[in-house]
Amino acid sequence: MNKKYRRILLKISGEFLMGNLSFGLDVKTVDRIAGEVRVAYENGCEICIVIGGGNIFRGVSAASYGMHRAAADNIGMLATVMNSIAFQNSMEKIKVPSRVMSAIAMPTVCEPYVRRKALRHIEKHRVVICAAGSGNPYFTTDTAAALRALEIGCDVIMKATKVPGIYTSDPEKDSNAQFMKKVTYRDVIDKNIMVMDHTAISLAKENAIPIIVFSLKEEGNLCNILSGSGHYSIMVPDNVGGGS
Repeated sequence: MNKKYRRILLKISGEFLMGNLSFGLDVKTVDRIAGEVRVAYENGCEICIVIGGGNIFRGVSAASYGMHRAAADNIGMLATVMNSIAFQNSMEKIKVPSRVMSAIAMPTVCEPYVRRKALRHIEKHRVVICAAGSGNPYFTTDTAAALRALEIGCDVIMKATKVPGIYTSDPEKDSNAQFMKKVTYRDVIDKNIMVMDHTAISLAKENAIPIIVFSLKEEGNLCNILSGSGHYSIMVPDNVGGGS
């Protein structure tokens, strides 16, 4: 494994967990992703995971139909807890020790998120799954991922999406979208490239933590990237230089 990325924050979108379904969880997809995480884990990677809830409920969408944004986001955060528990179940089936830690206290189903406790779990070589976003409405799980990565001291944020990396526009809607292998935080923000919440990018920028954007559709891609190959795009500090 790439020693440069010893401790990683893996952000998985809730939509990705649907597989080919139109709603909810596809257990086979969850199990496959858990298997990829297991390979990285067995190769010595320290792993923290943040999972979205868009496969169950999207706060922004509900708010656009008249629900109060705070209420909608609270429901969305609960959806991430459900996904996190499902992912933990898949991890346990393949004998990978993991802990779900929620920013919203619900001690009968998972642990509350406490930074020092999360670090202790990682030191004991457990996968930490951070649920319920940041615990606050109006913040995305992208922002929560950046926050947890900084708190836990991760070397990189790895965002798993449905496309192979960062494009000049949405490649699923624009056939002329151009792939960008390396790009700076500033370029992403200035050009309004919608690959990740800009609050999350600003947090990463201020703390000079790289963001890798890749697809989990390609089997083995996570470990290939951690081994120094694979298909991905990377966001880097402004003084490193971008370009396609």
